[in-house]
Amino acid sequence: MGYGTTVREELRRPSRELRHLIPEVYRGYHELHDSALAPGALDARTKELIALAIAVTRECDGCIAAHAHAAVAHGVGEQEVAEAMGVAILMNGGPGTVYGPRALAAFQEFAEQQQQHQQAAGSH
Repeated sequence: MGYGTTVREELRRPSRELRHLIPEVYRGYHELHDSALAPGALDARTKELIALAIAVTRECDGCIAAHAHAAVAHGVGEQEVAEAMGVAILMNGGPGTVYGPRALAAFQEFAEQQQQHQQAAGSH
């Protein structure tokens, strides 16, 4: 299991428990999330790259995993992620050189999973 999957699995149970205790907060956050990432003048791919770079800036492992996964789902390419991480490193210095590679690793992991899923679906 890779970095992104590990982070998502570690957070799954405690997130579910907290969501159960404060459902209104999570509903509001979900609405904000969907509104902020909806296509507009910027497409969803670009917004996910921005979110991933901010996740690196905030040093948020859960955010990195979530937005790396979403970037794959929106068809973002590895070079696009690498260049976004270059900007994150520029703006964050040393911490960007730690969390940027984490973001790239999570992206690569989820991209590989998607490719394997597509290959398995194509072989049926």
